[in-house]
Amino acid sequence: MATIKEVADKAGVSVGTVSHVITGSVPVSELLRQRVDDAIRVLDYHPNHVARSLKTSRTHTLGIIVPDMTISFYPQIIRGAETGARAKGYSLVAVNSLESPERQGELLSILRSQQVEGILIVVAESGTSGSQMERLESAGIPVVCLDRVPERITVDSVSVEDVAAAEMGTDHLLAMGYRRIAIVTGSLALRNERRRLQGYEQSLRRAGLVPSEDLIWQGNLRSEDLASMCRDRLSDPETRPDALICTNGPTALGALRGMYQCGLRTPDDLGFVTFDELTVDDLFSPAITTIVQPAYDIGFRASEILLDLIHNKGARHGVTNLRLPATLKVRESSRRNLRLVRPAEVVPLRASS
Repeated sequence: MATIKEVADKAGVSVGTVSHVITGSVPVSELLRQRVDDAIRVLDYHPNHVARSLKTSRTHTLGIIVPDMTISFYPQIIRGAETGARAKGYSLVAVNSLESPERQGELLSILRSQQVEGILIVVAESGTSGSQMERLESAGIPVVCLDRVPERITVDSVSVEDVAAAEMGTDHLLAMGYRRIAIVTGSLALRNERRRLQGYEQSLRRAGLVPSEDLIWQGNLRSEDLASMCRDRLSDPETRPDALICTNGPTALGALRGMYQCGLRTPDDLGFVTFDELTVDDLFSPAITTIVQPAYDIGFRASEILLDLIHNKGARHGVTNLRLPATLKVRESSRRNLRLVRPAEVVPLRASS
C-alpha cells in the first residue's frame, strides 16, 4: 500500500503539500494539485482518514438525515449538500428516519458516535425534541434544519418560502377561472404544511372567496391512503371541487391516482397544481403544473451554513434562517383556457433571509 511520502516523492512535492491537496485546508496552485492528483492515481493511494481523525479530532464528515430517500425531493437535497461538502473537503453520510422520531434519535446517536462534525436534518413528522438539539449543542455538534423548520427550537435552517409559494400556485388557478379549489396536504403537524395551507387561504381571501373546511383535505405521505381519500371526495359531482392544489409530491401522486380511479382527467374535469416535480412527470398527459422547490440549492446552502458553523465555533452572530424562492412551471394540467397562458411560462419568486 502506497504511503503519503511515496506520493510526495512521485509528485516532486513535500508531504505537507500532499496533505494540503487531500484536505483542502490550504490553497495549492493548480499545477501542484494536478501533480499530486496524478501521483495519487498512479500509486492508487488511499488516505487513512481514521488515523488522521484520531490524531486531529477531525473527521471531515457531515451527516444528513431525511425522512425517505425514495421521495424524489430528498435525493436532490442530498446531492446539493454533498456538492457543498465536497467543495470544502468533506464527505457526507446520508440516512433515513422513515418519519420516526425514535429512529431519528437513534440516527443522531449513531452519527455522533461516528464523530461527524455537523448534521443536516429534515425533521421527522412528529418533530425533533429540544432535548435532542440541546444534547448535540452541548457536544459541540452544529445542526442545520432543511425544508421542515421545527417550532419552539432556535436552530439554523434553510427552506422554501412556503406561504408565498402556495399563494403563487393558488393565484394561478384563480387566474385560470377556477373557484372551488381544494387543497390536499400532508400532516398539518408539520409547520411547512400549515404554512402552505396559510398561503392557499390568503390567496382565496384576496380573491373574495371564503376558505371552506370541506375543501381542506388533510392526508399523509402514504399514496394508498391519499388515493382512497381523494377518490371518496371526488366521487360525488355535486360536491366535487373544480381544481386541486397539492402541497408535496406524495400527496400529488395519491390525488392523481384517486382522480383517475374516478374516471376524471386534468384539466377537462379538474385543474391541478402541485408542489415538487414528479419523477414520472413524462408519463402524465397532460403534463402537470408544478411549484418547483429549489431542492438542490436548499441542500447546498444548508451545507455552506453548517460548514461556516463548524469553522467559526464560538464566533457566531445570530441564527440564520434562509428562505429560498420557488418557481411556477405552468403546464397543461391547470390550463382551463389555453389562450390565457403562454407556453413554458415560468413565474419566479424572490428569496428572503
